[in-house]
Amino acid sequence: MSDIILLGQNFLALFVESAPWLLLGLLVAGVMHELVPVSFLEKHMGSASFSSISKAAVIGAPLPLCSCGVIPAALGLRRSGASKSSTISFLVSTPETGVDSVSVSYALLGPLYAIVRPIAAIISAIYAGLMVRFFAERDVTAQQVMKPLSTNETSSCCSSKTAREPEPQIEASCCASDKGHSHNDVNTTQGALGTNSSKVTKVLSYASGKLLEDIVVWLLIGLALAAAIKTWVPTDFLTQWGDGLVAMLVMALIGIPMYICATASTPLAVGFLAAGLSPGAVLVFLMAGPATNVSTMGMIKQEMGARTLILYLFSVMSASIGFGYALNQLVSSFSLASMIKTQSHMHEHGANVQVIYGICAVLLAGLMLRLGVKKLQNYRQNNSQHSACCS
Repeated sequence: MSDIILLGQNFLALFVESAPWLLLGLLVAGVMHELVPVSFLEKHMGSASFSSISKAAVIGAPLPLCSCGVIPAALGLRRSGASKSSTISFLVSTPETGVDSVSVSYALLGPLYAIVRPIAAIISAIYAGLMVRFFAERDVTAQQVMKPLSTNETSSCCSSKTAREPEPQIEASCCASDKGHSHNDVNTTQGALGTNSSKVTKVLSYASGKLLEDIVVWLLIGLALAAAIKTWVPTDFLTQWGDGLVAMLVMALIGIPMYICATASTPLAVGFLAAGLSPGAVLVFLMAGPATNVSTMGMIKQEMGARTLILYLFSVMSASIGFGYALNQLVSSFSLASMIKTQSHMHEHGANVQVIYGICAVLLAGLMLRLGVKKLQNYRQNNSQHSACCS
């Protein structure tokens, strides 16, 4: 019984500690979702050049897409003319990090991981893209660059031009209304205010709805597993492989098939750190886990071929292990262990700050509960409709 109480205490401590940062990350992610259109991504990822691969990595890194949400986005980009190498770069950087996972990393793991994770994600994504460019795309790079310019991109450019043609008419009509009666000015102002209000509503709706729904299950699983590791797993169980290549290979093999996003993997990393794993081995899991899963591997094989899939897996594993070694060296050489947070450092806040953390935890729990109730209502509604149709 005492173990169950301790498990609940560890779970609650992790949940409260991550709540305000997760809410902040969800809010920023919602804003980015409304401001970054898919057409912008397609425009900068059409070729297999180093510039295009780098842009794909940098653009993908802050986007609020997890390992499940990035699959349809990458598939759409690929079918819209993005090169294999740019698509792979986008596929690696996007799920490995994001504005929400960086904020949660800062809260649960400390500032060092909050800095290292996005940098490692971008560099490893560029590396993966270059591997695909040189070994899977080198024979057809020119064709893939030329083809979109002559067909898809031409039509895309034409379509974008035709899509933009109405805009001057709208602006002209606005100008005409400016020259008209004063009540038209009021209507225009009210319309603008309504548009801004609508955007705010969309941001909040997406952040507390679709995005939270995508990560909530794995986030809770990650928190529960982290609490379980802290409660029951002895230190020497995970440290028996040491801090070298074997330990990092084990963490990579654990992470690769898992269907987990960057945010949900963070609480698990806390558990691994508490169990005695080295910072580098934990970083391997944080990189390999979100970047790959069975669904992503299946999509890559189907859309881009087996060679691209092999290069993708090799790049993710080698990059994560390389960054793991680099982080261990960085921590030991510059005595950066104080920048890594463990559960023993939690709850070192003042009374006022603890109140804020508690309010955020209640708000986050309320949003999760609302999603659960909505899911249950939809399930019952679908069942009743199905019963009515059958009868």
